[in-house]
Amino acid sequence: MSYLARLSPVRAVQDLRFFLAQRQAYELWFLLLAIVVTTGLVAAFVHDSREERPYRRNIIYVQQWALSRTDAEIHAQQKIDGVIQTKAIADEEKRRKDLQGQYKRLDDKLKAMGI
Repeated sequence: MSYLARLSPVRAVQDLRFFLAQRQAYELWFLLLAIVVTTGLVAAFVHDSREERPYRRNIIYVQQWALSRTDAEIHAQQKIDGVIQTKAIADEEKRRKDLQGQYKRLDDKLKAMGI
């Protein structure tokens, strides 16, 4: 805590003035040039790191059903939707298995290479 008590902005400015007074003019110009170049490079990296996110519309379509439909109509529609949903799940499972097989083949090749 006693170390922080000795810190003073006035003394820091005096030390900076003392440091700059002992330097030649060309040393100060090179110091300024180094500061400008470093700041420019950091600013370029910061500017380049920003990435605009592409706008994607998130549209959700829903079916509207009449309030007067019967239970038989509801069950018939559920049977139709059940077949479609089962097919979609099977397709997704097939895609997952294919991707898993590709990764397995890649892993086997890497193991054969000793990696």
